[in-house]
Amino acid sequence: MPDSAMWMNASHEAGPVLPVIPEDVHDTRRVVLFGPPGSGKTTVAGALGRQLGLPVVRLAPRPQDAQVPCAGLLELALALTALPAGRELTATLDEAAGRPGFPDDAGRALRLRRQTAAVLREAPPMTLMVDNAQWLDPASAAVLGWAVRLTPDLPVIAAERSRPSGPAGHWCGEDTRAVRIHPLTAPQVATLLSPYRLAPREVTRIHAHSGGNPALTLALADASRPLPDREGVSESALPPTARRLVGEWLDEVPAQVQELLTFAALDDRPGLELLGRLAGPAAEALLAQAEAAGLLDIGRADGSVRFTASAIGTELATRLSGDARRLLHARLAEASGDSVRRDRHTVLAAEGADPRAARRAARAAVRARQRGDHALAAELSLLAAQRTPHDGGELLTERALTAVRDAAHYGDLPRGRAAARLVLGHDTTPEQRVDALITLIDASGRHLHGADELFADALHTAAGRPGLTAQILIRQSIWANVNEGDPRRACALAGQATTLAETVGDTTTTVMALTMQARLQRVLGHADAETTLGHALSLPRAASIPVNGTPQHLAARHALFDGHPDQARTVLLPLLVEAERAGDAEATVDILRSLAEAELRAGRCARALHHADRAQALTDGTALSAAPACYTSALVEGAARRTDLALVHARRGVDTARQEDNKVFLSRNLFALGHLLLATGRPKEALEVLEEVRALEELQQVGDPSVLRWHPELAETLVALGRLDQAQSLLDDTRRTATALGRDAVLPPLERSQALLDAARGHYDTAARRLTDAADRLRHLPLERGRTLLALSHTERRGRRRASARIAAQSAADLFTVHQAHPWAETAVHTLGRLEATPTDHNARPRLTPAEQRCAELAGAGASNRDIATTLTVSVKTVEATLTRVYRKLGLHSRFQLAHTITPARD
Repeated sequence: MPDSAMWMNASHEAGPVLPVIPEDVHDTRRVVLFGPPGSGKTTVAGALGRQLGLPVVRLAPRPQDAQVPCAGLLELALALTALPAGRELTATLDEAAGRPGFPDDAGRALRLRRQTAAVLREAPPMTLMVDNAQWLDPASAAVLGWAVRLTPDLPVIAAERSRPSGPAGHWCGEDTRAVRIHPLTAPQVATLLSPYRLAPREVTRIHAHSGGNPALTLALADASRPLPDREGVSESALPPTARRLVGEWLDEVPAQVQELLTFAALDDRPGLELLGRLAGPAAEALLAQAEAAGLLDIGRADGSVRFTASAIGTELATRLSGDARRLLHARLAEASGDSVRRDRHTVLAAEGADPRAARRAARAAVRARQRGDHALAAELSLLAAQRTPHDGGELLTERALTAVRDAAHYGDLPRGRAAARLVLGHDTTPEQRVDALITLIDASGRHLHGADELFADALHTAAGRPGLTAQILIRQSIWANVNEGDPRRACALAGQATTLAETVGDTTTTVMALTMQARLQRVLGHADAETTLGHALSLPRAASIPVNGTPQHLAARHALFDGHPDQARTVLLPLLVEAERAGDAEATVDILRSLAEAELRAGRCARALHHADRAQALTDGTALSAAPACYTSALVEGAARRTDLALVHARRGVDTARQEDNKVFLSRNLFALGHLLLATGRPKEALEVLEEVRALEELQQVGDPSVLRWHPELAETLVALGRLDQAQSLLDDTRRTATALGRDAVLPPLERSQALLDAARGHYDTAARRLTDAADRLRHLPLERGRTLLALSHTERRGRRRASARIAAQSAADLFTVHQAHPWAETAVHTLGRLEATPTDHNARPRLTPAEQRCAELAGAGASNRDIATTLTVSVKTVEATLTRVYRKLGLHSRFQLAHTITPARD
C-alpha cells in the first residue's frame, strides 16, 4: 500500500492536517522525507511541491518495481514523452530491455545517463518528486543521482521509509536535507478526527493507539468494531486496514527484531534490562533497528521502552496462538527481575482456570496495590477473578468485587465492566450484585452510558432493602447534579437516601447521603447546608467511604468557599494520605485539586503548582475525566507560572466537559477561561465566555455566589467594555445574595469590581477608598490583595495621583513576587515601570494623535486588527502601522501591556 494513501484526502476547512516540519525546509531544493508507513510523507511532499509553485512530475514506484532494472527511468521518460529527449530515452530503454548485460554494459549505462540528464535539462521548470523512493530500483537510482547532479537548479523531493544512510550516499545529492516526518500532535489528531464527533477520551485513546500516525489514526476511527480495551480487556485484533498498515510497518525490520518486540508487547512495562536478558548481546543492535524504523522509543530516562503506537504491541500479541503466548510469558517470568511482574507472567503462562494461578494473582495484586502500582493491581485483581474456577462460590465473588473496586480506583472502566460481569453472571446475593453495580457506576463516572437502565437494574435488585436503595439514590443524586445539571432534583434524591439509610440504622450510607445533601444545599443557597454538614460530621467515620466523598472533604471545600484556606489545608493533608494509601486515583486527584486551590488562595504558589501538576499527571495517566484537573491546572498555572499554558488547560477542560455533558465542570472551566482572557487583556473574548458561565449557573439554579466566583470577573469585564449599567446591576444582585447568605468572603472582590466601576464613572476618590478598604480585608489572601492593589494603582493613575499609583503598584509587585505569582508580578512590574518612566509633568508625556489614541483604546479593549479597521474605516495595514507607532511611543511590546496602560474604549 503506498504510504499515506489512506489519508491523503483527509482535509478540513483549513486544508489537510499536515505533520510539523522545520520552516526552513520550504527553502531547500533537495529534500528527503522519511518516516514509517502512513506517516504522511506523500501528503507533506505534495504540500512542499505546491509551495514551490512549479508543475510536479511524480514518480511512484511500487514494491514489485524494485526488482525491475530501470523501471524508475522508464516512468520518468513516459511522464515527459512530450520532450524529444523523453522519447529518445524511452526508445533506448525499449531497445536495451532484455539484452545481455543490461543495464550494466558500460556503453548503455553512459548513454542512459546522457539521455536522462538531457531529459531533466530540456524539461520546463518543474519539481521532481519520487514517492515511495525505497522501491526505486538501484539502476534508476544510480542514473538519476548522476543526472540530478548536473541539474542543480532542479527541485527534488523524495519520500521513503528509512532515514538516508548519509547525505553523500543518497541519489538526490550531497546537499540533500533529510527530514523526519514526526507524528501528529494530540491537537492535530483531534482536528483530523473532528468529522467523527468522538468524545475527547476516545480521541485520546486513538491518539495513543496510533501514536499520531495519520493513516493508522483514520483506520482506527473508521473501524466498525470497538478498539481494543474499549469494552473488554483482552487483546482483540485490530481492524483489517489497521492490521495491514501495522504489518507493513513491522515488515521494515527482520524477524529477530519482531520476536524481541513481541516480548515487549507481552510485558506491561518492558525495559532495556529485561529485553537484554531475553536477547543477550544482540539486544542493543536489535533495539536500534526497531528505533530506526520508528517502532520503539528506547531513550526514556527510567530505562523503560515504549511502542511509538500501542497498536504495534496489540498486533504483535494477537498474532500469537494461545500456546505460543503462554510459552513467551513463561520465558518472561524467568527473565523478570520484579517479583510482582514475574507472578503476572507466571499466571498468564497458566492455562484456563487454575486455583494456584488465581491465588498467585490475588497476592501479587495486594503487593502491587501496596507499592502504589494501581494499574497493575487492577489487571492482577481481574486475572485472579478470571482464573478462579467457576465453582469457587464466595471466593470468586470476593475476587471479582475486589477487581471492580481496583478498576474503579484507577478509573479503568473496561476492567471494571469485565469484573462486574463476573459478579452479575454468578450466583450472588442482592447485596453483592448491588455492590458490583454501584462500584461499576462509580468507575464509569462521567463515561456512564445507559445510566437509566443501569440505575433501574440496581434499584430492582435492591427492592425491599432500604439501605441498598439509599446507596443507589446517592449515585443518582451525583448523576442528576453533574450530568443533568439539576441540583434541586439531586438534593431531593440525596434527602430520600438520608431518610432510607437512617430508617435502617445504616450509619455509613447516612453519612454519604448527608454529605451529598449538604453539598447540594450549599450550591442552591439553602441556609441549612451547614447544619446538614454538621450532622454528617457528628457521625462515626467509616473507612469504606471514598475520601473525596467524606464530610471532612466537604468541610474543607466550604472553608475554601468562605475564605479560610489554611483551615482547609489542615483538613486536606491527612485526607491526601488516606486517598493515596487506598489507591483511589479519583479521590487522590480531588484532594490534590482542593489542596492546590487552598495553597493558591493562601499565596503559596509553588506548593499549589506541585499539587496541581500531580493531579494533572495522575489524571492523564488514568481513564479519569480531564475536566476537573484541567480546571485546577488552569487557575494555578495562570496565577503562578504561564498564562499561555493555563489557557491550553482551560480550553481542554471546556472541550472535555462539553463532550462528557458535565455541566458542573463546564461552568468551572469556562470560568477559568474567562478569567484568563480578562487577565491577559482580552475583555471581548472574556465577555462571551463569562456570559455562558452566567447562563449555565442560572440553568443549574446555583444560588450561592461563593461556590464559583464568576460574578466579580464578569462585572470587571463589563466595566472594561463600558457596559456600566449592566455591571452595576450584576454587582447589586450578587451583593444582596451574598449578604443574605452571610458570605462575607465574596464581598471584597465585589468591592474591587465596584471600585473599577466607580473609577470608570470618574469617581476616583470613592473608588480609591473602596479599594483601600478591600485590600485591608484581604490581608490573609495575598493574591486577591495584590489584584486589589493593582486595581488601586490603575485608579490612582487615572485620577492623576501618580505617587499614590506608584506606591500601590510597588506593593502589588512586592506581594506577587514574594508569593511567586509570576504572571501577576510581571503585570505589576510593568505597571510600575510605566509609572516610573513617565515624567510627572503631564505635558512631557508622549502624546498620541487622536487616531493613535482611538486605535490604542480599541486594541486595549480586546478588538482585533480587522475589527479596528472596520470601526475606523481604514485598512488592516494602517491599523498595524498605527499600533506600531503607539507601542514605540509608549515603550510597550504587547497588547497585554497595552490593555493595562490605555484606558479602554467604551462601546
